[in-house]
Amino acid sequence: MSIDVGIIGPGKSGKTTIFHALTGGKAEAGGFAGDGSTAHIGVAKVPEPRLQTLADMLQPKRVVPAEVRYIDVGASVKSLVTSKGIGGELLNHLSNADALINVVRAFADDSVPHPEGSLNVERDIVTMNLELIFSDLAIIERRLERIETSLKGAKPPERQAILHEQETLLNFRAELEKDVPIRALSLAASDARLLAGYQFLTAKPLLIVANIGEEQLSEATKLEAELNSRHTQEKSRIIALCGKLEMELGQLDATAAAEFHADFGLIESGLDRVIKQSYELLGLVSFFSTASGEVKAWSVPHGTSALKAAGKIHSDMERGFIRAEVTSFADLVRCRGLSEARKQGLLRLEGKEYIVQDGDVITFLFNV
Repeated sequence: MSIDVGIIGPGKSGKTTIFHALTGGKAEAGGFAGDGSTAHIGVAKVPEPRLQTLADMLQPKRVVPAEVRYIDVGASVKSLVTSKGIGGELLNHLSNADALINVVRAFADDSVPHPEGSLNVERDIVTMNLELIFSDLAIIERRLERIETSLKGAKPPERQAILHEQETLLNFRAELEKDVPIRALSLAASDARLLAGYQFLTAKPLLIVANIGEEQLSEATKLEAELNSRHTQEKSRIIALCGKLEMELGQLDATAAAEFHADFGLIESGLDRVIKQSYELLGLVSFFSTASGEVKAWSVPHGTSALKAAGKIHSDMERGFIRAEVTSFADLVRCRGLSEARKQGLLRLEGKEYIVQDGDVITFLFNV
């Protein structure tokens, strides 16, 4: 099961170039008409050096990295909110995403005029934030209208829950009207549960990518710092990368791409940076499973129990969970294998409530 990340941004910002840079230019499904009528979907393997270390040590038949699925809807959020049919389908892609990437244009190119007539990163960040807010307000207004109707015929046991939902949505609306995204709010547990059913766009972690030109690479760190100082919010941050360059390097093999990144003074690839930042914003940790001759990497939210982690692999594992055999990546490497880790008492037996830690190597025992 992959992590889904929706890609949005103003026209001519290079969001499809960023999409190709992140996915190696390989679309999983659906053409891309360029007019916003279809989504462009691609999958990227999550870079994970620890996975290769485990593979070298355990010599499995198959090594399976975690995946991130990127969805470029190719249309403005505002137009999707106001349209019917296909627009609604594309908006659903964003609503079901785990996080969003907003690509804003920072590069100058006279052959590709900016739709607004001028280059202004600050304006484009604010504009897209308002479009996300507009989308959530539209959802809230429609739901509040239905709540009013429901209250007229609601029985006493139902009325309290409906009124609580109404109050929560009114609070959300008040904050959104002050340009405060839902992700920036401190929510009670009951409000968080309610929120999960709506998939509000401003509730999702947001990574803003300032798409720069090659001539701006030396200024990228400074630009990031300046933009983050003004626009960083809860579960939102900004990075700068050159989409065109990263797309070109993405077509090369790993060794050649690493050499070219070094030539341009880049410590890591754009894909690595985007995934790393996305994982941090989503609060994800990685664990590894070893079974049936396979070593696999999995991504789960911080605080996930062993029971739920087992369910991510297969529902049967969660339903028939007995226990988990757990060792840390560092201990396994130090012992050079599971057998020695067991001898040294570093292979622990954990129950359903054990909280999975980043780097855990787990074998789930189950019976169905």
